[in-house]
Order: sequence, then C-alpha cells, then structure tokens
Amino acid sequence: MTLTLSRRALLAGAIVTPLAPAFGQESVLTVRPGAGLKPVRIAVTNFAGDPEPAKLFTTVVANNFRRSIFLQPVDPKSFPEQIANPDTPPQMEAWKTVNAQFVLTGRVQRAADGRQRAEFRLWDVSNGQQAAGQQYVTDANVSRRVAHIMSDQIFSRVTGEKGFFDTRVVFVDETGAKESRRKRLAMMDQDGANVTYLTRGDELVVTPRFSPSSQDVTYMAFGAAEPKVMLMNVDNRQREAVGNFPGMTFAPRFSPDGQKIVMSLSQGASSALYTMDLRTRATTRLTDSSGIDTAPCYAPDGDRIVFESDRGGTQQIYIMSAHGGQAKRISFGDGRYSTPVWSPKGDYIAFTRQSKNGFAIGVMKPDGSGERILTEGYHNEGPTWAPNGLFLMFFRDPGGSAGAKVHMTDIYGRADFVVPTPSYASDPAWSPLLN
Repeated sequence: MTLTLSRRALLAGAIVTPLAPAFGQESVLTVRPGAGLKPVRIAVTNFAGDPEPAKLFTTVVANNFRRSIFLQPVDPKSFPEQIANPDTPPQMEAWKTVNAQFVLTGRVQRAADGRQRAEFRLWDVSNGQQAAGQQYVTDANVSRRVAHIMSDQIFSRVTGEKGFFDTRVVFVDETGAKESRRKRLAMMDQDGANVTYLTRGDELVVTPRFSPSSQDVTYMAFGAAEPKVMLMNVDNRQREAVGNFPGMTFAPRFSPDGQKIVMSLSQGASSALYTMDLRTRATTRLTDSSGIDTAPCYAPDGDRIVFESDRGGTQQIYIMSAHGGQAKRISFGDGRYSTPVWSPKGDYIAFTRQSKNGFAIGVMKPDGSGERILTEGYHNEGPTWAPNGLFLMFFRDPGGSAGAKVHMTDIYGRADFVVPTPSYASDPAWSPLLN
C-alpha cells in the first residue's frame, strides 16, 4: 500500500509505504498523570546507507526520544550487537540483557530517481516481532523533517499518544544590552534547529501565539505609531494589522477554529476582554469589570475562556463562557496567578504563579483542583503547550545582566531543560503538528 502525504509543500509528492509485517499494535505505555511512569527503553541503532544522512537520522531520532521523557534511549556503548542489515530481526535475547524493550533499525539512501529513501523498522523485544515500519521517499533537503515525522510515528506506537516532534515554535529573539534589547520574531523547530527570523527588529514584538488550526501567528507590534495586533503567515511571511483600537491592546490569541482572536483592550485604569471575527472584523466585548482582565485563552472546544484578572483584589485565574457573562475564580493557592493557557486536550490549564518562593510554572484542572507545580525559578513565565498536551515550553530569566532562555518540561515536572537558541529568547508559542 502506497500513500501520498498531505503535508506542507516541502513534503509534497512524498511516498510513504508501510514496511510489513507489523504485529503487536497495542501501545506498551499508558500516559496518565499520577501514574508511576517508567520510561520505555528503546535502542536506536545506527541507520545504514549513505553515511551523512544516516548519521543525521540516527542523531535526530535519538535526541528526540531523549527529550521526550517517556522514551529512554539505551546507551549505545552497551549495545550487544551492531546491526548490519536493518531488515533482519535483531538478536532479541541479547537485547534483553540490556533491558531494551524496543530496537529501532533503519536505512537512508538515494533512490533511483535521485530522491532520498528513508525507512525504519521498530522491533518488539518481548515477542521478537516487528511492531511498526515505514518507508519515505522524499527530496533529500527535508531529512530533518522526515526524521521528526518518523519519531512521531514511533512515539505514538509505543505510548499510544500523539507525537510532537514535527512542530515549530515561534519566539522572541533578544540581542544586545539588557537595557536596550533588540527583539525580533523568530521561529525554530521544536528541538531548536532551523532558526529563521520573521521580523527585522525595527519594532518591538511581544506575545506571539500560533493558531491551533494553521501556520498563522498573532502578536503585538510596538512601532512609532499605536501598538497593533498583527497577523502573520509564517510560511509566506505575509502580515497585516487586524485593526486599530482606541487604547492599548494586549495578549491576542486565536480561537480553536482560527476564525477569531480574543484579546484585552485597556480603557483608562481597567481593561476588558474582546473578541474579533477575522472574517468580518466585528468586535464583541466579553467582560465589564472595574479590574484588569487580560491573557485570555479559549478551551479547545471553544465553549469557554480562561483569563487572569485582579477584579477580586489580587491577580487570579477565572473561567467564563466564550460569549461572556459571569466568571468563576479557579485559583486559590498562595501568590498571584497569570498567563493561563488551556491544554489542547482540555484536561489542564497551565499558569505562572508568583509567590515568595519566586516564579513557578504549574498546571491545574479546569475546575481549579489538582494544582501541581512543575518547575520553579527566579523568573519563569509564559507557558505554551505542545499539541499533544504532554509538554510545556516557557521562558526563564535568571536576572542580572543575562537574559531569558526557553525551557521545556513535561506535565509530570520530571525534566526541565533549555531549548537551544542563538541568543536570549522569550515568549515561546508552540505550533500545531505540521501534518
């Protein structure tokens, strides 16, 4: 069976072929909060074929798994055998001695028509059978992208969850002295590779947010004129202002279908939430309090909105209908709560909490229960969800003359590590899956 991928233009015309046989389709890891999670051990053997692209695939896939928390690559130094033929089943009993649960083999080589053929086989050590396999025939210049797609397939097969490797992150690149930072809108792959710059740095940009349904972003631009809410397609770089508003606008974010944005509009000492229909440019006011309502975010079903407000005297998190009306407070811990973001699964809301212990990134259920702090630091802020709802990125500023860097953690708070960027970076926003 041969399929044509309906992916972005870079993979147009790619051929994907399952490598039969494949057995044992049940996932071996159940991902659920509170469970005693034990990562699945997977051996990523060296891909065969053309040396340079084979090494790239091996490295990218292994690094993806290493950062995934749920999969643990076996140390190559402990491999009991070297795989010469990726089509031949590994020696399962030998791999059991290093506690490998899966063995990944693969090959990358030039096809007869000049395109690149990349393939993998995932072997289940417990039953000695091939658990999954796929072949991709694509242009050679999309090797990293294919390696991410391959990683997603394997991650999904093992965990039963959607992958997150074939995604991008928009962020604010910061260079220069701390008191006069040049801030440009930039974009990278989720692992920090392929950084490109989307703006020139001649205007201040903040709070970029991806559409959940497209490769469009909305952000705030502060130039010589009034601050503007901007829309940009990150593939063709076309951008436009969505309108001029009387007063300061803040924190624009897309609705789940990408047809609206919700934002905060200041009016004197207070601010209210508004939505704008991107097709008609009609605006609707949602809140009417004497406080500052800001940082709105839709639930994934579009029925509710979470936001932060000081209407009760301190900065807290509230939920209301997407059409406005009465709001219910859901945060009751010590300190001030801000930047709430609904998980793509709908099961959690991520937030920033400021208390005497510093700034923490945490999650809670939409009713306010089950609050958990995932990571703490001098100044953590701005969580953004991976499209599978299992990981978060945020930025951390250590203070002093240094600047912010993007970090990544998981919903269990088991890991916290820096996502590499060329310079200082803040305000990350995770894209939906590119496929």
